[in-house]
Amino acid sequence: MIRYLIVLVAFAGLFSCHSTRKIKSTISTLDTARVVVVDSTRADSIAYIRQIYNGVMKNRIDFETFSARVKIDYWDKDGRGPELMMVARIRKDSLIWLSINATVFSYEAFRIQVTPDSVKVLNKKDKLITLRSISYLQELARLPFDFYTLQDLIVGNPIYFSQNIVSFKNGPGTVAVLSKGDYFKNLLTLDNSSFLVENSKLDDLDEHRNRTCFIAYSDYETRDSLHFPLKRKISVSEKSKLDVNMEFKQYNFNEALTFPFSIPSGYKLN
Repeated sequence: MIRYLIVLVAFAGLFSCHSTRKIKSTISTLDTARVVVVDSTRADSIAYIRQIYNGVMKNRIDFETFSARVKIDYWDKDGRGPELMMVARIRKDSLIWLSINATVFSYEAFRIQVTPDSVKVLNKKDKLITLRSISYLQELARLPFDFYTLQDLIVGNPIYFSQNIVSFKNGPGTVAVLSKGDYFKNLLTLDNSSFLVENSKLDDLDEHRNRTCFIAYSDYETRDSLHFPLKRKISVSEKSKLDVNMEFKQYNFNEALTFPFSIPSGYKLN
């Protein structure tokens, strides 16, 4: 079950860029002082991608603390799994606390604590405690996945989005932008007036892997100038497929929180 929560960020399908409007060369920075403008068309393109990037960054959710109750449904190779209810609490950039309950049961199944350096998993069903370094996330997800990626995924910020935007395409009410980072290409579809993310399609730059991931964000709610997507749909595939629906039943920002995590007697080290 813990693997399902972490593997949500595995990877996306191949992106065919021949139909997009290509910028004449890859722009490694949006600082115009470092870009040679060769004609007015290119200048317009550079100004537009700067506007897009700044719009996405302006919409990033910034906070001190975050808490939420999330209903999770998932489907894997064996069909539909048990409905999960997850309680999440985050102290920005320092601690992620998760409590997971399969609703078919009447008790907490897992409690998880993640810091930038470590992962602790309390398996209450089997009375096991797992203590690992943060690299455990990468081992489970098999990708360059860290505390900050998990934090963004839970809160609703786009993941693996680079300022190195290499192409864009305008559509009816939307704009699609393709950014290229160290590990992935990320095709974001944005509302072209608000620059809120509608979906994200990730492409592994490793041509020997066939990992695909599609994340859709919907039902945005604005509270205290923060735009929060209440629903997420995530589809991950490599050798097998995993589909996940996340529905946020409740969420709060910047409230006082506790993060209880103690190891009961009798638990074995996993």
